Amino acid sequence: MFCVLPGKLGQRDAQRRPQGFRGLFRVGFYLPVVTSIVAIAVVWRFLLNPDIGLINMALRQVGIAGPSWLADKTLAMPSIIAMAIWRNLGFAMVVFIAGLQAIPASLYEAASIDGAGRWAAFRWVTLPMLRPTILFMLVITTIGYLQLFEEPFVMTGGGPLDGTLSVTMYMYQQGFTFFKQGYASAIAYVLFVIVAVIAFLQFRFLREDA
Repeated sequence: MFCVLPGKLGQRDAQRRPQGFRGLFRVGFYLPVVTSIVAIAVVWRFLLNPDIGLINMALRQVGIAGPSWLADKTLAMPSIIAMAIWRNLGFAMVVFIAGLQAIPASLYEAASIDGAGRWAAFRWVTLPMLRPTILFMLVITTIGYLQLFEEPFVMTGGGPLDGTLSVTMYMYQQGFTFFKQGYASAIAYVLFVIVAVIAFLQFRFLREDA
């Protein structure tokens, strides 16, 4: 009785706290998800410009000569990946917040009564209950990144030296630039098989009854 009571009081105190800028921050994180990817890619191409880009200008203020982010073969793909992660962070945040809010508070109260600390509660309550959420995000993210197209198409055109040429962009080039429709169709079928196999393996090892 007395062990459960502080948890209830804590929940009431949390409900009474002002929301502050919580909703504003959530909108700010989620805004890139609903913004046109072409517009985002153009903005990031400007930010990563070696001469007038804001990132290199900020580095010059502290005495660091910024590199040519999108013209360097070793930095071009990591730059695009960083932009893609930043853009999809809001979607992952919303999904995980929904997953966390769906976990019953009674499970944490029971774990606390049994003497579990924060790490034990996270290991044995939070992670198992978030397994469907993790599986969903893993499958969706994997499929999305295997179909990466707009970012390299707008920012680098596949260069430098094909360093940012994704599978879908290569398929687009073969089908609509070189008009090798059969070859492009074969690439599409192979990509579909790869996505299906990876999704099957993810469901196989992360489903709830595994």
